[in-house]
This record gives sequence, C-alpha cells and structure tokens, in this order.
Amino acid sequence: MKRCSHCLGELKQGQEIKDTINGKTVFFCCQSCMQVYRILHETGLQEFYQRRTGWKAGPPEITEIDPSVFKDFVKVRDNEAELSITISGIRCASCIWLIEHFLKKDPAITDVKINYATHRAVIKWDTSNATLETILKRILSIGYIPRPAVYSEYQASLEAEKRDLLVRFGTSAFFSMQLMLYSVALYAGYFQGIEHIYRKAFQFIAWALATPVLFYGGYPFIKNSIRGLRQRSINMDILILLGSLSAYLYSVFMIFADREVFFDTSAMIITLILLGRFLEVSARRKAGEAMEKLFQLQPKDARLVEPDGHTKMKPVSSIKAGQKIEVHPGEKIPLDGKVLYGDSEVDESMLTGESKPVYKSTGSEVFSGTLNLNGKLTIEVTRPLKDTVLSQIIEAVQAAQARSAPIQKVADRVVGWFVPAILSVSVLTFLYWFLKTNAVNTALMNSVSVLVIACPCALGLATPLAVLIGSLRASSKGILIKGGDILELTSKTSVVFLDKTGTITEGRPSVTDIKAFVDEKTLLQYACVAEQASGHTIGNAIASLCKEKTDLTLDTLEVLPGKGVKAIINQTSVLIGNISLIKDHGITINHEAMQFYKKLLDDGKTAVFAAIGNCLAGIFGIIDNLKSDAKEVVENLRNIKLKTIMLTGDNHKVASYIAERAGIEEVHAELDPLKKAEIISKVKSSGKVTMMAGDGINDAPSLTEADIGVAVGRATDIALESSDVVIMKKELMGLYELIRLSRACMKIIKENLFWAFSYNLVAIPLAVSGTLHPIVSALSMAISSLVVVSNSLRLLRY
Repeated sequence: MKRCSHCLGELKQGQEIKDTINGKTVFFCCQSCMQVYRILHETGLQEFYQRRTGWKAGPPEITEIDPSVFKDFVKVRDNEAELSITISGIRCASCIWLIEHFLKKDPAITDVKINYATHRAVIKWDTSNATLETILKRILSIGYIPRPAVYSEYQASLEAEKRDLLVRFGTSAFFSMQLMLYSVALYAGYFQGIEHIYRKAFQFIAWALATPVLFYGGYPFIKNSIRGLRQRSINMDILILLGSLSAYLYSVFMIFADREVFFDTSAMIITLILLGRFLEVSARRKAGEAMEKLFQLQPKDARLVEPDGHTKMKPVSSIKAGQKIEVHPGEKIPLDGKVLYGDSEVDESMLTGESKPVYKSTGSEVFSGTLNLNGKLTIEVTRPLKDTVLSQIIEAVQAAQARSAPIQKVADRVVGWFVPAILSVSVLTFLYWFLKTNAVNTALMNSVSVLVIACPCALGLATPLAVLIGSLRASSKGILIKGGDILELTSKTSVVFLDKTGTITEGRPSVTDIKAFVDEKTLLQYACVAEQASGHTIGNAIASLCKEKTDLTLDTLEVLPGKGVKAIINQTSVLIGNISLIKDHGITINHEAMQFYKKLLDDGKTAVFAAIGNCLAGIFGIIDNLKSDAKEVVENLRNIKLKTIMLTGDNHKVASYIAERAGIEEVHAELDPLKKAEIISKVKSSGKVTMMAGDGINDAPSLTEADIGVAVGRATDIALESSDVVIMKKELMGLYELIRLSRACMKIIKENLFWAFSYNLVAIPLAVSGTLHPIVSALSMAISSLVVVSNSLRLLRY
C-alpha cells in the first residue's frame, strides 16, 4: 500500500500526485502535502522526517485565516512585535522542532518559543522586515494552523493528562494487586516449597499480569524515553523505564532458567510512580485554577449602545475605545471605561483584594471583570480588550510563571548532569554486587533501586511550582509580580524608597483649616464658584466644600499659572491663590492673617488666600493627607530590618512634615525625576538591593533605576511599564505584604531544594548498599515529590 511521502496517509489508486524531488520519485495525497514537502527540502529541514515519532497519519488541515482576528494578540514595542497564539495540527515533538526551525529561517523573526504541553507559541519579529500576515502565512505554509491564544487550553491539557494518568494508574493498580497475590504465593513457595507445575503456572500468570502494567501503564515513560534518545538527551523517564524494564526482562529470562522472578518489582515501580505523577498533575491543576478564574472574570460579550440609542450584544473583542456600553445590575463590567450616566456600587475585590464595594457615579473609572451590584451604568470604553487592567493582570501573572528565579538555575544544572551520573552509579552498583556475590538477581535488584530512588522529580518541581503558587497568591491580594526573578530579588531588599504624593499620601489635596474674615458661608460660596472652573487639584479641594446650590454667577475667569485665579462673580472681583497673588493686587494682610499663614507653613500645609472685592476674605489650609496605613507600613518595614527613604519634588517643609508623621527618618526633597534616580543609583552602588515605590509619570526613571520598581494604586501606564511589581490597592500595606510573601516564597523554595538534595544524598547510598528494595525505592521517590508539592501548596494559605 502506497503512502503519502509527507503525511503518511493512504494513497487511493490512480489519485496520487507524482513528483520528482532531488532525483527521487515521490507520491502525495494532495497539493498541500507536496508543497510542504518541497518547502522542507528547499529550506534544508528534511531532517523532520527522521525526527518525527508518534506521528498521526493524514493530510494537514486546510483553512483560510483572517489576520485582523490576531491583532489583539500582538504587542508592539519600538520596532519589535510579539505575537501570542495557539498552533493546531501539532502531532508530536518533532512538529515543535520543525515550526521553530522553519520560522527562524526568516531573518526578520528574532525569537520563537513553543510549549509542547499547551501548543502555545510566542513569536517575536522585526516590524520593519515582516508583518503579522507574513508570519501567519509562514506557519500555514508548512501545514499548521495558527489560532488566537486561549489559556483554557492549557488547563484542558492538564485535565486530559490527569484523566489519562488516572486511567493508567487505575489499570496498573488493578493488575498489580492481582500480581501481588501470585507473588506472595511464589515467595511462600520459595521458603516452604511448592510443586514445580504450580510454580511455573504462577510465574506465567505473573508475567501476563505484569505485561499490561509495563506496556500500557508505563507507555508515557516508554514514549518519553524514546523521544529523549532520538533527541540525544537522557531524561528522568529513562531511569524509570530502565528500572522497571530490567526487572521485567530479567524475570522473563528467569522463567526459562527455572529461577526466581521479580515481576512484582517491575509492576509496582510503574504503579507507584504513576500515582506520584497523578498527584503532581492534580497539584499543578489546582495551582492553575486561580489563573483560570482570572480568565473567567472577563465577560465574552458586552451590551453596545448604538447611535440610535438601542443596545445590541457584541463580542468584547470587537468593541473599541470611545464606544458606549451598558451594564445592568448583577453583570460584570466587560471593559475599562468611565461612567457617563447612572450610579451604582461595584465589587472590585478581584482587582484590589478589598471586599468593600466602591461607589461609582458620573466620571468614575470602572474596570473589566469587576461586578456591578445595584444600579444600571452607561460607560464610555477607554481601553480595548487587550489593554484592560484585567488583561495586564493576566499578562503579569503569565510572565511571572515564564521568568524563572535565579535559584532555579542551581536545580537545572544539577538535573543536567544528574541522570548520566546516576546511570553510571547504577552500572557500578551492578558490577560491585555481581563480583561480590556472584548473584545476578542481587546485583540487578540493587542497581534497579539506584535507578528508581534517584529520579530527580523533586528537584525539577522545587522552584517553578513555588513561583507559580506564589505569584498566583500575590495576584489574589491585588499584587502583580512580573517574574520569578523579581520574587527572589524582592526577598533580598534592604532599602525601600518611597515617593510622597500618591504613595505615602492620598494624592488628593483636601482642606484642613479655614480662617474666615467675613461670613464663612459667603467666603465658601465665592471661593467654590471661582474654583469649580479652574481645573486645578487644589481648586478642586476647595470646590468640594460646597454642598448647597448658590445663586452666584461666574462672569469671567482668568487662570494665573503659579499664583491662582482671578474671577468676576456677580460683578464682584474675586482672587483665590497664594500670598504673591494677594500682594500683587495690593490687598492688605493683617497681623492675624499673617500669624495663621505662618502656622500653616510650619505644619507643612499649603496656604490659599481668598479676597472678595478689595478685602481679604479668608485663608484655606490645604494638605495632601497621609494614607491611613502609611505609618504602620513604615514601622513594619523597620521591624523586618528595612530602611525607608522618602523622595519627593515638594519643598522641604512639606516633605519633613509628612515624613515625621509617617515615621520616615531620611528625606530628600525638591528633586526632579532624574535626581531621584541618581540617589537610588548611589545607594545601589554600595551593594544594597533597592526597591522604589511610586505612582506617577515622574517616577518612571526611579522605578527603572531601582532593583525592584513597584507601582502603587493603579498607577499611570508609564509607571506600570517601568515597574516590576504592580500593587492594585491604593493602600500602602500591599508593599509590606509583597516583601513578606517574597520572603515566604523563597523560604519554601529553599526548603524544597534542601529536601530534594538531602533525600538524594541519603537515599542513593542506601540503594547502593542494598538496603532498599526497588519497590521501597519507588514509593520513596513518589513521597519525595509529594513532599515538595505539599510544601509549595502551603503558599496558598499565606
């Protein structure tokens, strides 16, 4: 029967396509297979046909794709674009090899990473030399289909792996239990005697029961071992397979040599390790549930308000910034935006970790994935789907899982030489015991124990599982950590720099003192009317004092930068501003007013004068209040041996006043953004690990300069880009929680590594000495992995 030279599908008589390539006659089932075959030979990638294993025969899927569907999955920075997609049509590990090598043949493509478990690909390219469409067409040209990346596929793959392992473990456990009955009979016969015919019968039954365990239950180990050998690499599944297969083949040979058999050893090794793998995948699935919940928070559809006022359900991916959507009570808000009409309470606990609902009205900012509780809201969309805060959270958590902690390199290096070293120890163990006892079964059992006991699963899990759980736990507290390396570095922090405005303080000036020289109600009415149109943050603080309507009318308003405002209200001249504005207009400042002014300055407050007509009407004391938890956070940081330093652009008096109230001993004031970065750089040069917490555009240089940059309280987009950690809460306590969590995570990782190393240091010599039977070794290896998994899961309760 003829088969297609590319896909190995059956060729129908008379319908095959014949071609000659490189002087060789080849046959294909379709034009697509012939085209792919030609491309692979023209680009020198024909090695693919020798590498592929487990290939499912059949032609590639043919489809048309719309590049516009993928635009939301592309991020562009400078001249480099990054595309996240899922690739369908992958049939074996060699497909990953082929796609990566074929794409890298294009000089415009700078990086390709494909995850075999999830089929998720991240492709980077130079936008000046390639477009999204050319990248997608290049993937299609070799028979694979790019699709928008969906995280749920990863969870689905884990669920499928879990089901497969459960079936294999259940089958293996059933046959192993039956096998143990006959093994016990054979062991009893060895000590007490047994008729030859029964002994042979039991041995053949044991052989029959062990075979499905090895070849069905152990199929994943066989497949992975073969794949590793084809790739010229020795993986830990080879240790498991060698241990089980050697005991199995030895027992088969011993049946015909009329000696003792050890089929129970072969079967129990596979069964116990399958149990360990099943529990490990279950733990990974549980750890990933938090990420899955993040994706489930994103509504798929939104109620779009059309120009005629009617609403229509539309996919959120199709809605653009500037369009209007309507959200009813009990519905999740589909996209980030600002409230145009309506008021309601919104549950934002998924963003901030705070359970208290937040009141929203006209002008309030709302976020995708949050829950609208009790009122209908009409919202103007400010960010499309790919730019929402929820999308940034998901991206940050994914990045944290992708970026490993530096401490993981220790384990990676050990695993790299560990497997060849253990194979050597196993061979030497066999030779030693064979030469010492001249007993093949004793030598074989001890060498098999070495192979099984040493499987470095615990080493491989020690760091990534803790980083995964730690980053997910942080996200549930409203803290987004962009990488495992950031977690490790944060745990080593020795100096914390704090920006003042919006970080230590609320970021919203408020009126704390009022000194009226006329009727206070009159003062407030004139001041509020003048400041309502000023647009200045200090003006807004004064304007917010007016709760009642007034008959006063604003005739004209002139904003005087750096000084204040000049207004005509009901044909009366009004001045609101600093002392310079008042003096410039010849307004008399009496002794009482001057004393009050000096007191405000001594308290670190801003003094705003108001004049109505040609007379001084009053003085307002304004300050940006300290956050309620700022003092507690600074004290907590001091208790864990961290030094705090305030950096601010405000004047020394205001800075000193705030620092004193917060308990911060070192203050640097009147700094521009570059000066802040210079101070951090100087401290870094002394060998200290620095952290900078800020929230504004002017904090970007400082956030970048510090070893760890922390953006606090839904910071500006630039601060978010420049930072390594984002704290979604406006409170400062998240900073302390971040450092405590990072230290807890690193403690867990070190405990995991200590256990993994100690276990092998103790267990391997015991196996070499003949103290451990292979079954005990398999059980110990499974328990070792479970200890690491269980220890990492403690972070979920942090």
